[in-house]
Amino acid sequence: MQFKSFFYGLLILSFIACKEDKKVIKQTEVTFKKEGELTIHKIKTDSSTVTLDIEIADTDFDVQTGLMYRNSMETNQGMLFVFDDVSHRSFYMRNTKIPLDIIFIDENKSIVSFQKNAKPFDESSLPSNAPAKYVLEINAGLADTWNLSVGDSIQFSY
Repeated sequence: MQFKSFFYGLLILSFIACKEDKKVIKQTEVTFKKEGELTIHKIKTDSSTVTLDIEIADTDFDVQTGLMYRNSMETNQGMLFVFDDVSHRSFYMRNTKIPLDIIFIDENKSIVSFQKNAKPFDESSLPSNAPAKYVLEINAGLADTWNLSVGDSIQFSY
């Protein structure tokens, strides 16, 4: 009987210890990984506006994840989404912590539309206003700071 009482006591103590041993799950921040460079050319001045380090999203996983789970991005960084086809695109900000400007670019690498100042965690649809093959995400406000406009073009390598 003493062994049985000891066993039950041990079982209860281990159960209580397990309940108090709470596991803390720490989310890992995703960091920027330079995979190429992109230059934006102004149509009106025919000069380079800015050169960015870019991360490429060209797989299903990368396209679905985008800039989610990031705490920040430098001014000279962006993410370029590369699609196989030209189509109307729609993005959202699920699990995206930083505000973004979303730039839609056609197959000729010309800017066709913008979604500026996309709000963090907003799941509203942010569509292109024209078919696009590429999409560039940069920090919110930079499209205006750099005076980007429809018709400006990009050039990139990776």
